[in-house]
Amino acid sequence: MIKPEDVYLIGRLTRTHGIKGEMELQFTDDAFDRGEVDYVVLLLDGIFVPFFFEEYRFKNNEAALIKFEEIDSEKDARRLVGVSVYYPHAALPADDAPEIRSLQAFVGYTVLLPDLTAVQADDTEDAGMPTRELGCITHVATTPSSALLTVETEEGEEVLLPLHDDFVLDYDTRRRYLVLNVPEEILELNAAR
Repeated sequence: MIKPEDVYLIGRLTRTHGIKGEMELQFTDDAFDRGEVDYVVLLLDGIFVPFFFEEYRFKNNEAALIKFEEIDSEKDARRLVGVSVYYPHAALPADDAPEIRSLQAFVGYTVLLPDLTAVQADDTEDAGMPTRELGCITHVATTPSSALLTVETEEGEEVLLPLHDDFVLDYDTRRRYLVLNVPEEILELNAAR
């Protein structure tokens, strides 16, 4: 059984393409092109299901056309439109660190915030900055001058956070996390919504 910690979000199937089951995959990470397996994982009714692909080709920098095995008609493909696409962590080469080509690549990352209560309670300086998990980035809205993250907490609440260089403390493309030092007032605004 595939567990949530075994995979990470790389995109979404957005529409069918043609009549032979081909689909458009809007991706934030082209892991399926760099990885070592010939499948992706789809989240269907809360269950992670591997889908092997016969072929794919890039449409542009953010979309690929993909043909899955046993999906041979537009009707079969239509049932998968809107489904989230994941990729197994273990299938990427150990030295692979994907590039951040677009802010959309942060979709699926875990947002971590500095845990100031732990800092005050812990006097060790070499332990690194303790963090607490806020949630998972589900959407990135961008304009020419700004970016806004939608983060879903474990409780299912949506938190909106501006993404600004001054707030970014760290990120890891392999472990897929983003550490943000967001002013407390922004978090309080979200709580008041």
